[in-house]
Amino acid sequence: MLSNPALTHYAILTAMLAPAFFLTATASLLGSANARLARVIDRTRSLLRDLAEDEGNDPEDRRVLEARIALQRRRSRIILRGSQLLYVAISCFVGTSLTVAADSLLDHRFEQAPTLLACLGVLAMFAASLLLAREASMAVHAVNEEMDDAHRRANRRSPLI
Repeated sequence: MLSNPALTHYAILTAMLAPAFFLTATASLLGSANARLARVIDRTRSLLRDLAEDEGNDPEDRRVLEARIALQRRRSRIILRGSQLLYVAISCFVGTSLTVAADSLLDHRFEQAPTLLACLGVLAMFAASLLLAREASMAVHAVNEEMDDAHRRANRRSPLI
C-alpha cells in the first residue's frame, strides 16, 4: 500500500474512473434500448388496432398482420434481454468501483474481484450490444417488408398502364 494517504486516495479514484466511463456508456445504451422498446410497443398497438379493424376481410391481410405482430413480440423480447444484460453490466461496474475502493482500504483482500467484475460487466455489455444490433436488423427488415407490401397493394389497386 502507498505510504502517503493522499496518493492512496488518488490511486483509488483513478482506478474507479474506468468503471465510471463504462457506466456512462451502459446508461446511454440502456436509454436507447428503452426508446426502441417504446417504439416497438407503439407499433404493436397500431398493428393490433389494424387487426381488430380487419375482421372478416382478406385472410391474407390478416395473416400478414399476425406475422408482423409476432415479429414485434420477438423484437420486444430481444430488447428486454438486452436491457437486462445492461442492468447486469451496470451492477458489475458499480461493484467494480466498490471493490476497488474496498480492496485498497482493506489491504488487498479482494484480490481479483475488481477485475472479474469489470470483465463480467464488459461481457454483459458486449452481449447486450449484439442483441440490440440483432433487433435493429429486424426493425430494418420489418420496414422493408412493409414498404414492399405497400407497393404490392398499390399496384394491385391501380395497375400500371
